[in-house]
Amino acid sequence: MIVNETKLKGCYILEPKVFEDSRGFFMETFNFEKFEKKVGYKPNFVQDNVSKSSYGVIRGLHQQSPPYSQAKLVYVLQGNVIDVAVDARKNSPTFGQYVSVDLSSRNRKQLFIPKGFLHGFSVISDTVIFAYKCEGFYNKESELNVNPLDKDLNIDWGIRNDDRILSEKDLNAISFKELEPIEL
Repeated sequence: MIVNETKLKGCYILEPKVFEDSRGFFMETFNFEKFEKKVGYKPNFVQDNVSKSSYGVIRGLHQQSPPYSQAKLVYVLQGNVIDVAVDARKNSPTFGQYVSVDLSSRNRKQLFIPKGFLHGFSVISDTVIFAYKCEGFYNKESELNVNPLDKDLNIDWGIRNDDRILSEKDLNAISFKELEPIEL
């Protein structure tokens, strides 16, 4: 596994080893010991989620407030997304900055998003099947949502305005300026 830290401390792009031959391929999507050794963090993943979406869908920006904050390891099983992590950690030197990563079933990259980050993605293929490993269980009452089209964040989702599909919850979410920084 190749591990590269992004410009946002604690947020990593992982590239698993893939073994391919004429029959197809095999890859290990997660190994606790390797992850801990390379990243220096012991995740406690307790919930796996899978979503399916079509072209133009933008999901996010989401996080849960402490004590229900979730770190996530995300990757694509089928298709292609632009995946985004926004640093919302109080007193972080990169507060309000984001990383944008192309994740696809072809490049097989993964993104590890630590606690205190908002997360979202846009679908840039016909469809996508997207997988999440989460620390902490889902807790509806602790949801934090920021509008992914927030002008201050100015995220390039790779989707033309007319093709964007967002949930009502995401369209009506607060701006990043309205978000209380996440204190962990």
